[in-house]
Amino acid sequence: MSESAPDTTELTSQYSTQVAGDLERNLKEQERLSGEIEALQGQLAALRHDHTVLLNIQQVLGTPPPAVSSPAPPDAAVPAPRKRSTGRDKRPGTRKAAAPARERTAKKAAAKASPARSGPTLVELVREHLAEQKEPRSAAEVSTALGRLHPDRTIKPTVVRTTLEGLVARNQAQRTKQGTSVFYTTPDADEGSAPAEDGSRQSD
Repeated sequence: MSESAPDTTELTSQYSTQVAGDLERNLKEQERLSGEIEALQGQLAALRHDHTVLLNIQQVLGTPPPAVSSPAPPDAAVPAPRKRSTGRDKRPGTRKAAAPARERTAKKAAAKASPARSGPTLVELVREHLAEQKEPRSAAEVSTALGRLHPDRTIKPTVVRTTLEGLVARNQAQRTKQGTSVFYTTPDADEGSAPAEDGSRQSD
């Protein structure tokens, strides 16, 4: 009977050490996943902001929106990942929202260098760039210039062209054709230059 007490004490000590180790690993995993989720939420917020800007431009142009399913809200239920349990310290919900959401959004996020969470919108950037130019600029030229000035943002020529057309629709920019090319300028710059339409304002 006297040997049972030391054996029990030793087993209790082993279990206590194992449980303490499991708790420490659990907390570290929670901290890691929380940091990744916050980063992804920031990227998602930036994408939604750009989405709103593009929708506004689309409404200005009067084109019908494409039939695209709305993105899932941040609190949408996510399928539970595979479970690997030691049978102790099960805390529901600590890992549920981590792996599937990370796998889906990491690929899209990797394609974009972390977009700026604050700062001027693309519409403002395009309008300010045009205001600084003394001569008309094409959509490709504006896109290239903004890409150099803002390397942390993904600026596509097609989006810039849509933005320029939106400014034209709101009388915040003017469009001229020179041969088969289309150029844009601000109304102030257009008034300060020659009024001719085709090719008259092109200079070296």
